[in-house]
Amino acid sequence: MIRYATTLLIAGIVTFGLVQAGGAGKLKLGDPAPNFTDLPGVDGKKHSLADYKDKDVLVLVITCNHCPVAVAYEDRIIDFTKKYAGNGSKVGLVAINVNNLPQDKLDKMQERAKEKGFNFTYLYDASQKIGKELNARVTPEFYVFDKNRKLVYWGSMDNNQNPASATQNYLVSAVNATLKGETITTPQTKAFGCSVKYER
Repeated sequence: MIRYATTLLIAGIVTFGLVQAGGAGKLKLGDPAPNFTDLPGVDGKKHSLADYKDKDVLVLVITCNHCPVAVAYEDRIIDFTKKYAGNGSKVGLVAINVNNLPQDKLDKMQERAKEKGFNFTYLYDASQKIGKELNARVTPEFYVFDKNRKLVYWGSMDNNQNPASATQNYLVSAVNATLKGETITTPQTKAFGCSVKYER
């Protein structure tokens, strides 16, 4: 009886773990970018996926205001945008906040963007649709799409939350390879950060 109960407990834990992991297989490399239209941005404008049709590479970042890990990556996202996704670049970067906590509402996003001097598009998706379609589980989580808007990279920006200890920048490598039409050596990594706060 004890052995049977233990087996059931282990099975329950494994099942719970799979559910919490977000259903592996919901998103895979080669999948199309989720379409979005009229998402409000911190710039006071509405943004759509079609706005970036002139970009050969599009980076989507699921991030937020409240998560300390997301905050730790703000400077790195700003730096990436300066180097790779500035005006006239063939690379676009769009950050999207899908959390609906008070500190993640659009007004707080606008405050944060002004305070930090964000040079990238920062959008608010109150419906959480984009996060779910990307199977996003943590903030920040990075997604790279090629010119045909097919997913070619998914995961973390680099290999260490501490910028001084990071030795590999997966995002930069993925973007450079995609621009050159080359195969990405590491097309998927494990993102780390705070869990996305999906509403039930």
